[in-house]
Formats: sequence, structure tokens, C-alpha cells
Amino acid sequence: MLENVTVVDHPLVAHKITMLRDASTDSASFRSLCQEVTLLTAYEALRHLPTELVPVRTPVAETQSPMLSGLAPAVVGILRAGLVMVEAILTLLPHGRVGHLGLYRDPETHKAIQYYKKLPDQIDQREVLLVDPMLATGGSAVQALDILKAEGATDVRMLAIIGCPEGIAALHHRHPEVHITLAALDDRLNEQAYIVPGLGDAGDRIYGTK
Repeated sequence: MLENVTVVDHPLVAHKITMLRDASTDSASFRSLCQEVTLLTAYEALRHLPTELVPVRTPVAETQSPMLSGLAPAVVGILRAGLVMVEAILTLLPHGRVGHLGLYRDPETHKAIQYYKKLPDQIDQREVLLVDPMLATGGSAVQALDILKAEGATDVRMLAIIGCPEGIAALHHRHPEVHITLAALDDRLNEQAYIVPGLGDAGDRIYGTK
């Protein structure tokens, strides 16, 4: 078992991951499946959110019951593929604050290049969930975490649909304290820095582009 990594073990998640892997799955179905997998795995990724007891009157009695406490969490998506995960998580956290980081992978060097940044205010005081469907080389995730920390964020977790050992190692080499939640952990990267068996380029499959 990898340290500081949670791989969600649930038959519904496994079933939907298999459908995502299938090269014949069309873009509309692929988007929906990404959202469904995100919803199922986000429960685990958000397990640590703080709560406080508040008074509530039920139809039967008064009681104390937990509600989320503190500032609204921030959900930060790595563009462009992370957008589909952000929208899914907002159905769970409609009061959440959204941030976007625009990063793309250079096709030759495989390094992440930043082209956009928009983050919620008070990011240093919020729980932050960084989302991207694929944790492959780890380059985009590492750079995104560098940016978030430079902005003052201190409590950040990562949620991805598919990850591999190389990406996890790269992220934890730079940010060992960041917990990673995955829907599936795959074998390795190939020579083109794609996850094997993986599901191809998530952004292209989500949006129907090449």
C-alpha cells in the first residue's frame, strides 16, 4: 500500500472505470462517467472536512447535529479536463469556492506550462481540493501545488480518477504531505507519458477533440 494515497475500492467505481477505459465510449458518455466517478470518490477525498454541532429542531425533538464549519472549501480544477470534476463536486458542495489553473503538457518535454490562474480569495484559510482526471507524470499536479502554496494554501489534497506510481512519486517527492485520492491506480507510464492501461487523453475524450 502506497503511503498517503487512498485508492477507492468499490464495485460501482470499478464498473464505471471500465466503461471509461473502453475506446468505444463516446464523449457524452465519457463526460457523464467522469462526473459519476468523481462523485463516488469525492466522498472519500472530502472525508476530513471539519464539522461543528449546531442546534436543530426535528419534527420530534431538538438535538445537536453536525454541519460543515469554517470557510467554504475551495475546489481547484486543472484546465481543461479538471472542469468536469469541479462541476461534479459542486453538486456535493454547492457553497464551495472554485479556482482554475490553466496548465498544458508540452508534447516534447512533457513538462507543465502555465497559461492561466484564478483562485478564490482567502485561499490560505480554506480547505483546498485539487482535481485533475489523470495523475500521469505528475508535472501538472506538482506545478499546481507549487502555485497554491505560493498563494498561501496550507491544507491541500489531490483527487484524480486514474493515477500511476510515477505520478505519485513525482508529487510526493515535492509535496510529501499532500494526500492523494484515486479511483484507480494503474501500472505505469509508456514512452509517450500516457498511463497504461489508462484511458487515453482525458481532455480529448471529454470534449471530443484531438
